[in-house]
Amino acid sequence: MKVLKQIWKSKDLRKKILFTLGIVAIYRFMTHITVPEVNIDALKYVFDKNSLLGAFSLLTGGSSENFSIVLMGLSPYINASIIVQLLTVIVPRLEEISKEGEQGRKRMNRWTRWLTLPLAFLQSYGMITLINSQAQVPIIEGIDGSLAGWEYWSVMLPIMVTICAGTLTLMWLGEVITEKGIGNGTSVLIFAGIIASMPTIIGPTLTLAQSEPERLLPLVAVLLFALLFTLVVVLFTEGQRRIPITYAGQRGKGKVEQSFLPIRVNQAGMIPIIFAVSLVTFPSIIGQFLLYADSEWVKSIGRFATTQFNGTSWTYVSVYFFLVIGFTFFYVSIVFNPDQVAENIQKRGGYVSGLRPGKETAEYLAKVSNRLNLFGGTMIAIVAVLPIVLQMIFSQFSMGSVPMVVSGAGIIIVVGVVLDLIRRVNADLLTHHYERFYKG
Repeated sequence: MKVLKQIWKSKDLRKKILFTLGIVAIYRFMTHITVPEVNIDALKYVFDKNSLLGAFSLLTGGSSENFSIVLMGLSPYINASIIVQLLTVIVPRLEEISKEGEQGRKRMNRWTRWLTLPLAFLQSYGMITLINSQAQVPIIEGIDGSLAGWEYWSVMLPIMVTICAGTLTLMWLGEVITEKGIGNGTSVLIFAGIIASMPTIIGPTLTLAQSEPERLLPLVAVLLFALLFTLVVVLFTEGQRRIPITYAGQRGKGKVEQSFLPIRVNQAGMIPIIFAVSLVTFPSIIGQFLLYADSEWVKSIGRFATTQFNGTSWTYVSVYFFLVIGFTFFYVSIVFNPDQVAENIQKRGGYVSGLRPGKETAEYLAKVSNRLNLFGGTMIAIVAVLPIVLQMIFSQFSMGSVPMVVSGAGIIIVVGVVLDLIRRVNADLLTHHYERFYKG
């Protein structure tokens, strides 16, 4: 209560939080605006039968399951970010621009926004076609097997434009939160989507566990694992390796100052999870398109992709695991430059004990960073895939199955966003305290 009172007394912080909550409320309202002329019964059937689409809907806060105007969520923007960052590593000119400080960051962000537009348009067509093709199956269950009259472009094109506009609106809302709200807008919207989907999972699961006792053990196990994962992720996210730095004293005084260079165990945060989820679901989505091809060998490729990457296969788990580790190394290589850090330490008159300033210090920092990335990336990957493995074990031993309240990826995202928001709020409170002190 004391902290809440301090937040409320801080006018700027109060405005930021209320502004952010208002934007989140607009986002949640948009997720419930269904595209007109959609067959809701057929849509519900699709998401009940397709676990992959259900997982995608979880990350978009139910906007996919409602077939809302923000059907794609922020996934096109995330994919555009992946492509731009990959090009940054490949194209030397882009790498130079990314190192130009604030101006370079703005240029990269502008190109990411422009790339989001065609990706959102193409991805909207793919998602609409995929869902519509899946809805053609359930005629025997008494459901009209079509979401809408989407065999005509006169119907399809306006829906694609609407969904594309919804994604661009979300991207803009995220940037508005970053600039005028509490910050980190894209992550805040993803966080809000995950949290909003939890009550719709917990309620039916508790009701089902009461009527079917065999589901009680999986339910208890899922809840315990969720709490354990949360605790582990919090400790893991806050963990850091402190490298002692010695700074030479002023000339003539002979004193030295001791400090530390903190390197986080989880340097990449939740970014590898978001990137890996976007890529590991791609083969299954493409495979479901190929199932409706005329050529038999193309169909066989589609069957292989949908079988091996259906979200409950060991291939899916393995690829997901190694993608998270790979993206951890990739992302940290972009945001952490050992040569630049070593140069900054040397310019300030500092050195790592037992190491020469410059190249030797940079090699040591790179070695430490790589070791932390291996450990950190592996831990993130374990947390991401362990809930999936748990569900597979329950199914294999016929112990009954319940949906995860929140996935391992969701826990990492939620914990990362919450800790980041706490740090931002504390920083603003500290600034407010100093302002009052100096005014007084």
